[in-house]
This record gives sequence, C-alpha cells and structure tokens, in this order.
Amino acid sequence: MRGVIFDGRRTRVVDDLEVRDPGPGEVLVGVRAAGLCHSDLSVVDGTIPFPVPVVLGHEGAGVVEAVGPGVAHVGPGDHVALSTLANCGACADCDRGRPTMCRAAIGRPGRPFSRAGERLHNFASNSAFAERTVVKAVQAVKIHPEIPFTSAALIGCGVLTGVGAVLNRAGTGRGESVVVIGAGGIGLNVIQGARMAGALTIVAVDANPEKEAAARQFGATHFIDASAAPDTVAAVRRILPTGADHTFECVGRTELIRQAVDLLDRGGRAVLLGVPPADAEASFRVSSMYLDKSILGCRYGSSRPQRDIALYAELYRAGRLMLDELVSRSYPVEDFAKAADDARHGRVARGVLTF
Repeated sequence: MRGVIFDGRRTRVVDDLEVRDPGPGEVLVGVRAAGLCHSDLSVVDGTIPFPVPVVLGHEGAGVVEAVGPGVAHVGPGDHVALSTLANCGACADCDRGRPTMCRAAIGRPGRPFSRAGERLHNFASNSAFAERTVVKAVQAVKIHPEIPFTSAALIGCGVLTGVGAVLNRAGTGRGESVVVIGAGGIGLNVIQGARMAGALTIVAVDANPEKEAAARQFGATHFIDASAAPDTVAAVRRILPTGADHTFECVGRTELIRQAVDLLDRGGRAVLLGVPPADAEASFRVSSMYLDKSILGCRYGSSRPQRDIALYAELYRAGRLMLDELVSRSYPVEDFAKAADDARHGRVARGVLTF
C-alpha cells in the first residue's frame, strides 16, 4: 500500500508499505483523507525529535475496515475521524477527564508498519499518511457519513487544537478580547473558536497579508499585517489600548511568545500553541505577571477527543463550525512534495492528501 515515510534523511512516497492486523482494543482504518499539518514538517526538519523510519501523518479520516477483540463503539463500514491521543483510559489523569495528560499517550510510538522486512514507527500514534493504519480504539471517533472526508480529516488536529484552546484551556467568554498571532490552520481555528465563544474583538496578526480574507471569514474583526507594521504590539494596542483578555501564539517563535505576553491586559491569559525547537527558551518581564496574568501551555486543545471530535462534527453539520473553508487544496498522496512546499511557504491554510 501507499504511504509517506521519513527515514531521517529524506521523505518519500512509497507503494510497498504493510500494516499488521488490529489486535485487542485496536481498529484498522482505511484512510481516505489526511491533512498536512506543520507538525509533520517539524519531524522532517528536526523541530520535533522522533525515531525513524516513521510513517508520517496524524490528521485523518476514513472507513473502519476491521476491529480487534473488545472494540464495540465502531465497526466495519463506520466513518471515523482519527485522534492522535492514544490515552489508556485507566490512569488518574484519564479518570479526571484529562486524557491529554495521560503518560501512555505521550512519546511512546508503536511500530505497526513494515517495509521490506523493516519495522516502521507510527507518528503521533496515528500515521494518517498511509492507505491503512492501525490505531487504538479510543482514537477512532464515529462521525456521520455525510461529512466529506477532506473536511472530517481536519477535526482531529487543527480544529481540536485551535477551537479547544479557546473553549477548554483559555475559557474565553462572551464580550472578551482575543489576539491570535499566526493565521494559519491552527490560528484560523482559534479565531473561529473565539467567535463561537462570543468574543467581541478578535485581532488576527500575520506577516502574510494574503491571509486577511480567510481570517475575517473565520471571525476576525481586525487584521494586522506584521510585515508592514514596524511595531506589532503598538498596532494591536491601537485597537486594544489596555491589552487583550486572551492571546494565542500559533507560530512557535520565541519573540512572538514574548509579544503574546506583552499584549495581555490585567488578568489576561497567553496560550502557547506553536511548537518551537525543543530546546528553545523564551523571556518575559516578570514584574508584569503580578497583575494576575497567566502563561498557559496547551496540548491538543486540552481536549477529550471522543467527546470533542463528535461534538465538532455535529456543529459542522448544524452549520456552526467551518470545515470546508479550511481546505485550501487537495492533493493525491503522490503529490506530497508539492503539498509540503505549499504548506512551508504559507500558500494554503490546510492542504489535504487524498487516497
């Protein structure tokens, strides 16, 4: 079968991958579509250290082909969106409704794939850049079959992370102000999450002026072109003189993390969503934090995927969540190199690979 692999030196589309049958508590999914997220590219450029060789991809949707013993919530023929969260369901964090903190779900890749006798790792317990993948049952969330696979694929990472950061982590409320630094795939979902939460002022900041139309479509009330503004903080403060209730850094650059902190009003919360290099360090003025400001990390939108993916799928069907508009372009998996180049250069909000 076809898939996208990274061997530590280069990325290739191959056609001789194999995947094992599902075991107890596992699901075999025929992938139909998979979003290309910057996290996949971060594995390739070394920003996210990961063992190789690895089958890439972590944002997908498809059809259940087989289930292992003990799986009852999905069956062959069901349409599913995939989560990257292979949480155990039994530890103290899972029991408290915090599956993103489950230690079994962090940094323990399996190796269900093989190629020419060599076993390959799966990325983010998922590997959606393959025609078929094996995931834990908890990662397969049943969705209505009328949802297009290209749109459904995006729920499991970009939507879950961006919208979840607003609703679950920041707790943004009606009438509050929000600044979103970076209007890519994650940023657009933060913007629409803020709109759904009832934020009154939503300022999008990006160095690419071509992203303004999409940012406003998703709910931004203002857009600042960081490439044309000599002082981004000053530009935002002309709109929000006392600062923002919530800021979201969606790029992963330490100087922008500093901006996110500097733009907070009293009692404000800065939520970090971008992924800088693992050894990156950021700084801020400590004295400013005594005005009840907070800096919050956020993993995977602080989500509960079985609940949240299903909810977002139904909000889409009700016309209250935008998914189709996130898909800038679809590519056959063989065009992975083109899709990756478009993503790196900001030509797409989200490119989607199809099988």
